[in-house]
Order: sequence, then C-alpha cells, then structure tokens
Amino acid sequence: MSFRILGPLEVWAGPRRIEVGGPRQRIVLAMLLLAPDRVVSVDQLIQAVWNGRPPATCRTQIAICVASLRKAFQAAGHTEGVIVTATPGYLLRSRGHRIDSLEFGAGVETAQTLVQRGDTGAAADLLGQVLGLWRGPILTDLSSPVIETEAELFEHRRLTAYEQYATLQLQLGRHREIISELTALVYDQPLWEQARAALMLAHYRSGHRSEALTLFRQAQRIFREELGLEPGRVLQDLHTAILQETSKVLSAADAAGPLAVGASLPELPPGAVTFVGRDRELHALGALLRRVRGGASAVGLVVGRPGIGKTALALHWARRVAHAFPDGQIYVDLERAGTADAPAILLRTLGVPDSQIPPDYRDQLKEFHRRIEMRHILVILDGVPDDTVAQEFVPDVGKCSVLLTSRRVLTRAAQVRLSLPELVPADSVTLLGSLVADGRVEEDAAAAQRLACLCDHLPLALSAAAARLVAKPHWRLLHLLARLGDPRHRLEELCMGAPELRRVLDSVYRTLSPAAAALYVRLGLVSSEQIAVWVAQELLDTDRMDAQGLLEELVDAALLEPTDTGSDGWFRYRLPALLALHAEETAHMEVSADARTAARDRVSAAAVLHSGNSTAIPALRRVR
Repeated sequence: MSFRILGPLEVWAGPRRIEVGGPRQRIVLAMLLLAPDRVVSVDQLIQAVWNGRPPATCRTQIAICVASLRKAFQAAGHTEGVIVTATPGYLLRSRGHRIDSLEFGAGVETAQTLVQRGDTGAAADLLGQVLGLWRGPILTDLSSPVIETEAELFEHRRLTAYEQYATLQLQLGRHREIISELTALVYDQPLWEQARAALMLAHYRSGHRSEALTLFRQAQRIFREELGLEPGRVLQDLHTAILQETSKVLSAADAAGPLAVGASLPELPPGAVTFVGRDRELHALGALLRRVRGGASAVGLVVGRPGIGKTALALHWARRVAHAFPDGQIYVDLERAGTADAPAILLRTLGVPDSQIPPDYRDQLKEFHRRIEMRHILVILDGVPDDTVAQEFVPDVGKCSVLLTSRRVLTRAAQVRLSLPELVPADSVTLLGSLVADGRVEEDAAAAQRLACLCDHLPLALSAAAARLVAKPHWRLLHLLARLGDPRHRLEELCMGAPELRRVLDSVYRTLSPAAAALYVRLGLVSSEQIAVWVAQELLDTDRMDAQGLLEELVDAALLEPTDTGSDGWFRYRLPALLALHAEETAHMEVSADARTAARDRVSAAAVLHSGNSTAIPALRRVR
C-alpha cells in the first residue's frame, strides 16, 4: 500500500484508492503514520481525537476505529497485520509499504550526503524529486491540535529542504529556473529571510538588479511593521553586496552563497535512547516555535525534580525543530561545566578562537550575547542553578531563542513555563518495554505497572530498573519487584542500574540552605502521604511560619509537591517515595541517633494534640 500524508490523507493499493472511514478513523491512522514503526499509546490517540474532552467510552471507540482500519486494509487484499497491538497502544508497520513522509526524510538525508561528497547536481535533483512528493500542506483535511503541531514541524522541514534546494540550484547557475518557485515561497512566508535572500540572488544573477533591491525594501517594511526589527545580517550583507556589485554575488560558483546547506555548529549531545510521552509538554513548547516563525526571539523554561527528564525533553524537542533554527543549536550543561567556565565554552562552540575570548567573565558574557543576539539560533542552557545565572546568560533583545532547564523554580520571564510531572503510568510501561526489548515487560503487564509505580514513574529510575533487567536476562519482572519491594534496599538496587541516580539526588540536597537541608533529611523519618506543616514544625523544633517557609523552599527546589489545604487552613505537601528514601538514608548518615529520636518523639507528642486533624494519624502510624 501507499500511504500519503504530505497533503490530504490518502491510502492507495496499487491504482485503487482505499477509503478509510470517517474523521476519527482518519485521525487515528494519521497519528500512526506520523510515528511509523513506533508505538502510539491509546492515551495519545484519545488526546488527538477528542482534544482533552474524551467520552467515557473513548477507549472502546479507539479500538473500533482500529478494527475499522484493519478491515479496510484486509478488504484491499492486505491480510498481514499492518496495524498491530503493542502495549500500551498500537503500531503501524511500514515494511513492504510506501509512506511519503519517510521517502521525503530519506531523500533529504541522501541529498546531504551527496553534498558532502561534492555531487551538487545529484543532490539538487534528488531534493527536487522529494519536494515533489508534497501535494499541499500536510494533513490539512484533519482537525486535531495534536496533528496540527506535528504538521507545523513537517512544514518547517519542507521549507528547510527547499532552502537547501534553492542554494544548490544557485550554485549550479540555475537562477532563472527557480525564480517562480521562490517567488511563491516568499509570498507565503514573507518573514523567511533565507528564502528571500535566495530570491534576491536569483534575480540579481538573472540581470534583474532592481527586482532584487525591491525585495530588500519589502523586507525592511514588513519586518518593521510586524516585528519592529530590521532584516537580519544575511539580507543586509547581500543587499550591500548587490549595491556594490561585488564579485561574490555575480559568481554562480560561489560555494556557499547566502545560505548554508548544513549548520556549521557542533551537533547537540545525544539525548535519551528512548523518549516516550510528553505530548502536552511538546505541544506547549510549540508556542516558542510560533514566535520563531514570526522572526521573534523566544525563551522557554522547563522545571522539575531530579531524574524527571528535563534534559531529555529539551534535546528531543530541539532535534524535532532543528530546521527552525538555520544558524544552528548549541548546548551547555551548566552543572558539569560550572557557571564560571560556561561563557568561554559557549564562545568556543560558536567557533571563537581562544585568542579572541576575553579573559573577564563579564566580558565573555557580553561577547556571547553579541554573537548570538541577531542569529536565528537555539541555545539550550541545561541545569540553570538560579535566577542570577538565568538573567546573565539570556539576552534581553535579538532573534536568538533560549531553552532553560532547572531543578528550581525561576522567576526569569519566559513565553513558555513548564513544570514537568512524572510520566503517566502507560508511558512508564512503554518506556520499560522499549528499554527491555525482549518481551518480558509485555508478558506481565501487572508486574510492569507495579514496577513503574515503585520507580515513582521517574524516567531516570525507570531506566535504572530497565538496566538491571537487561543485565540479568534470566530475571523475570517479579524477581526485580521482590528486590525493590523492601524500601531499605530500593534506592541501592536502582543505583546499581544507574549510579548517577544517587549523585543527582545528592547534588540537589547540597544546594539547599542549611535549614532546608535539615528539614529535608528529617522528613525521611516520617513516612506519610500528606505532610502537614505542624509535622515539619516538630521535626525541627521551630515555629510554624518558619517551618512553612522551609517547606516552600523545598517546593522551589522541586523536592516537595504542594497538594491541598488542610482543615486547619495550612498547606499540605507530598514527598515522592524515592526522595523520601534518599532523605531517610541521608538522615542516618548526617543526623545523630539522639537527634533522630528527639525529632520522632516531638512528632509523636504533637500528634496527640492534632488528633482531630486527618493528616496526623497517617504521619503517626508510619513513623519509622
């Protein structure tokens, strides 16, 4: 069969078109085609079909949609499973079939390889062929915010591929042949500077100097009216070159032209081996992309507790939208690099020789800002420790975009602010199944769900559990569950699969103020689903306002989660299980036995006074 999504959704069996049902079936099929050979969870399909307002029968209706699609394919003569059930959803097998989006992506990659080998003509011809696969905007016949976000990403890939195609055509001296297509593209995307630069150059080399200069004047007017900015350096430098009639713009043999076929900056570091879920967060980050498309800068902030997957989300999103940043993407891990060394590292990443890097930290920051502010570049600042660093590294003006991750709640202004939650249970099981790819997770769904729960649905902990199973192929899930079931050994067992888990938890603890650190470790002495303010007050033997202030400091450090307000009018909090185990372990190492006993005794005594409070009994019953 031939599946076509680069335009309205179509399915063909040879010369015959297959009807695939109504809007819901078409959305389900489109979601599977957007992720061929990968599991799409039922929850993702529900979100795509009903946009957060599903009926009670939504799971049954998804199953009916899949059954209808399978029936349509079987009626067309394809009895082998095209759509297969795979926990926690479905997977569309691409083998033996054609999917135009896969052909497009493969063609673009092959063209890049041909360019690197110096075969410009073959690369241009191949790009022209795969761009011809597009029959219009992707999946415009379907109404779904989830699909619209994916479609926006594909549209950026198309535009980026066309820019590369135009660059190669210019290098080959085919100026006149591309003027018509570029004119249509610039009309559709008036703020897309790279395409406008290519059209200016094509006109100039075809002898149309006045048309080339008119295009620049149009850009000035549009950019001032819509963005309040002047055109970028690419257009300004080309405009100057045309006015001066330099040999660079006259020569078709110019190797680079105004456009770069590939980014010259280093690639981003590898992200998570397997990335699952986070559809809501990826959709929210799409707001940054919309600002970028409009030519404006954008700042995003992702906050979450240790091991929650902040870096994985940032790198995954950055790779998906790389085409939106023609000047490249750069990354720095501020925790590993250190704030003092980070500006110099970023300048070297931008290609600045050591001899040109200022010795002073402040001057390095100024030079970093100067070099990125007018470039369409994405800067990922991973592990921002505090607001001071965020303010220092993020430019206040310009065209660059910045995505920050932090374990602390920051006040720095951002267009998108995300507090990253735990994975939903279905995605936790999917992650385990992807990392332990031998069927053990699928064999025992109940054990997999219990294992995910013991890992707090935390990606780092889930990866640690998976690493233990991969290293022990003779273990069943129930064997690992038994080892993790004892809270005294759970953290140690997981750290055998991911030694960095304890390091990450320790590093956050070390950044706390002395008073907040003292409260954190003592919270490990009291196991409760809800932590009342009075419990913290007694653990530290302090007054209630000070206790709540320290609890809120732990919230800002993403170690505690506020839940609701108790009957006494004070907030209540939750300490996730793995953090509670780490806190208890640290308390036994750093708090004397006498101090631990005194803290327990104060909580026990105060529980009598708070016996009318529903939060007192669980805390008292579970005192260790």
